[in-house]
Amino acid sequence: MARPTNRPSARHHNQHAHRPAVRHSSRPVGGEFRALAWLTRHPLFLLGPAALVAAAVLVGLVPVAITTGTLLLGVTLWGRLHPASFDRWAAPALRATWRRWSTYRGPRWASVLADCGLARENPHTGRIDAPRVLRVRSATRSIDTLHVRLIRGQDLTLWTGHAEALADALRAHRVAITRRRPGVLTVVVEREMPFGLPIPAPAIPSDADAVDLGGLEVGQDEYGHPFTLALAGRHVLVAGATGSGKGSLLWAPLRAMGPAIRDRLVRVHVIDLKGGAETRRGAPLFHRHATTPAEAIALLTEVRNEMKHRQALMAERGLRRLDLSAATPLDLVMVDELAMLTAYGDRADVRDALRLLAEILTQGRASLTSVMGYVQEPSKDVVDVRELFPTRICLGVTASSHVDMVLGEGARERGALADEIPGDEAHAGIGYVIDQRSRLPIRFRAALVTDAEIDELVRRCGPPPAPGLRAITDGEAA
Repeated sequence: MARPTNRPSARHHNQHAHRPAVRHSSRPVGGEFRALAWLTRHPLFLLGPAALVAAAVLVGLVPVAITTGTLLLGVTLWGRLHPASFDRWAAPALRATWRRWSTYRGPRWASVLADCGLARENPHTGRIDAPRVLRVRSATRSIDTLHVRLIRGQDLTLWTGHAEALADALRAHRVAITRRRPGVLTVVVEREMPFGLPIPAPAIPSDADAVDLGGLEVGQDEYGHPFTLALAGRHVLVAGATGSGKGSLLWAPLRAMGPAIRDRLVRVHVIDLKGGAETRRGAPLFHRHATTPAEAIALLTEVRNEMKHRQALMAERGLRRLDLSAATPLDLVMVDELAMLTAYGDRADVRDALRLLAEILTQGRASLTSVMGYVQEPSKDVVDVRELFPTRICLGVTASSHVDMVLGEGARERGALADEIPGDEAHAGIGYVIDQRSRLPIRFRAALVTDAEIDELVRRCGPPPAPGLRAITDGEAA
């Protein structure tokens, strides 16, 4: 007797085998529903005309026309009579709206992305499926910031790999891309070089109370905002080829903190192993000025010893951080051409300098000891302590690999094209820094400080002669 089985019969199986597969409809969603979805995403596009029509019915066509014309005339006169306030409050919104409708939506946007390999044709509908722009911000005429929602199957790597093609398709100077949140990218479109003219030197503050060591204004970024440096509790590495404008980031911070130097709230220790040629003009501002390897080692040793005395004072008093005062000033060590100290000098001097720098860089934050280093060749062999600088700035460099060495892996892919900055005077001081919030490279230009402005700084803010560097005593700290 045959045993029953649950398997389907051969005939039943063949019926399923020859059944035609279910095909998806190629018809797109009805146009009225697509329009309704679009209006839901852009309610003002419907509410604006509706409000005008309602006002015309209730008040009258002529009063509405006069009011609208007056408003448009007022906006035009505002832009002509007071460009500063107009560019700050009105222009970004108007510019963002115009560029969204003229460039970053519709068939033109989809076509650009398709040509760059960032959109695909839907095989069922025949339409191009393109990532949608959620938001457009245009802080300046040269910069657009987009929030773009990806289509399924795309990721950040795909977009960064097509960034150069996208920049060329948009006729832009560069495109920088980073991940904002899952499925959404931030795309920065720089339409043109934003710095047509040099940035004037920062004004010397009126007194020490006006000095903000947590945000010294030393230039301007590509969005038109002040570019600031934090020195209290921070170490800064500046990399750039000859002629890139490293001197701007040496003298601009000194001007921005001038009264604090005069009042001995900041003590500046300068190491310039090129015989002092770059820094001698400002020597009256400096607490220490070393121009030979032996003097440099002695300077670093004294700063390190001062730091150790401050640490002992903090341990004795149970303090986690020192407050800035005349008894406990900020000790700022500025090393012009760091490679002369860390790689190219006598082997014994290099070993001692690296040991002292490593101590200061790893322990100086709480004890008000900071380092600013300037270097042309930023490789690990030349600057072994490179990773100990939390703030790193890349001016114009000669090799694309230098960008990632300074700013971190992937910085050049995200738009930090420092190796493409021309090396002439017209572009001196232009560079990149990584924004700590978005992790995007931000382009800036450091202020140009002339010899006359250095002389003015020395004349106004040179401190009176001081005794040698001494450890802090309990009585002085009190």
